[in-house]
Amino acid sequence: MSSIVQHPCVGRTPAARMPKSVTRESSGTSRSSSISSDSSGSGGNIRSLLSMSESVHANLSSFFPEQALEKEKTRQRSHQLEEIKRLKEVHAAAQLKNLEDFLKINRISLKDSLAHTTGMIYRNMGKSGLRVSCVGLGTWVTFGGQITDEVAEEMTTLAYESGINLFDTSEVYNCGRAEAVLGGIIKKKGWRRSSLVITTKIFWGGNAEMERGLSRKHIIEGLRASLDRLQLEYVDVVFANRPDPYTPIEETVRAMTYVINRGMALYWGTSRWNSMEIMEAYSVARQFNQIPPICEQAEYHMFQREKVEVQLPQLYHKIGIGAVTWSPLACGIISGKYRSGIPSSARASLKGYEWMKDKIMSEEGHREQRKLQELETVAQRLQCTLPQLAIAWCLRNDKVNSVLLGASRPAQLLENIRALQVLPKITTSIASEIDCILKNKPHCKNGFRFSKEH
Repeated sequence: MSSIVQHPCVGRTPAARMPKSVTRESSGTSRSSSISSDSSGSGGNIRSLLSMSESVHANLSSFFPEQALEKEKTRQRSHQLEEIKRLKEVHAAAQLKNLEDFLKINRISLKDSLAHTTGMIYRNMGKSGLRVSCVGLGTWVTFGGQITDEVAEEMTTLAYESGINLFDTSEVYNCGRAEAVLGGIIKKKGWRRSSLVITTKIFWGGNAEMERGLSRKHIIEGLRASLDRLQLEYVDVVFANRPDPYTPIEETVRAMTYVINRGMALYWGTSRWNSMEIMEAYSVARQFNQIPPICEQAEYHMFQREKVEVQLPQLYHKIGIGAVTWSPLACGIISGKYRSGIPSSARASLKGYEWMKDKIMSEEGHREQRKLQELETVAQRLQCTLPQLAIAWCLRNDKVNSVLLGASRPAQLLENIRALQVLPKITTSIASEIDCILKNKPHCKNGFRFSKEH
């Protein structure tokens, strides 16, 4: 008969199952409780203080772990960002090494590139692969209007030889004459089409009802007419030049996809659209397997900041929308030429620009002129002109792909291009000083303000 060994804890009372040390502690606690219950007066106060202490300790213990958790999350986030930065640097170094090996094998030197010989900076347009010079030449008012064709050719040549590859125009600029002048210059010079990035804008092509807007009909017909005037087979980017309240965005998106698929344009973008309209165009394109826009063209200068510094960076991170900006000198106001009135040769004195004259002569215009006087001292300290400071300030925003320059004289254009030499001088302290003068730095919705890093 086999013997059964009973487990030492089986069949015993709960008190007997407990270890002796625990039993002693329990009995000690029991004795303390009896003493406390017999005490009067001070014993009640002690219990009250002990209760308060336990309550405070409980609250602190529930608070500090949250703080510690948040601190740990912040530390991990910082570590992840540092690791991502390190990996990007490693990847960039590997790419550069591969490029150097490729160039060496094919006996090509980067010293022969325009970026090296001219000092021009090139940036991607949004998250596309289209590389554009950080300053481009615009043709609004000047080409086919304010200046002669000879001066236009001289400025276009100067821009091209300075490394500028982006040339912007529109079907509405001087009723299409700007496109014709630019196209004639390109054909005469015989520049390789692959060395140019030509953009035009579609919205207002004539006075007839269907010669304007963003309908499928006008986008296709308008772009064909623009290509005829430019004497080109395609443009690199066609911009929808303001939203059309009478045309569904889906129709516009499908029409832009059509002209791209037919080889009339390589990309499309928007101009003067708000964030919701751009987001809707992107969503429609993704929903129906169409081509989304890559860039928004927007006004940006020291007195106009909200859209480019707050709204477009958010769209860039969400859907890859880039920013090409125009009017860095606020139609010449920031140049300082209107400090003593309206010169007869200035744009504000031209017919059809009375709105600009009214703006300069308004109370707001006078306040801006006083700020420009303070900015002039900053420019003198940096040994540059006020226009160069203003353009370099725009370029400091690394989310700006390109700044379109407008000039009526070659010397003026050359001065503006040399703003690239001022860009390294705009340090964080200089930028802060400019913000203190302007007093108009926009707030992000999440509580952060714009900076070069964000």
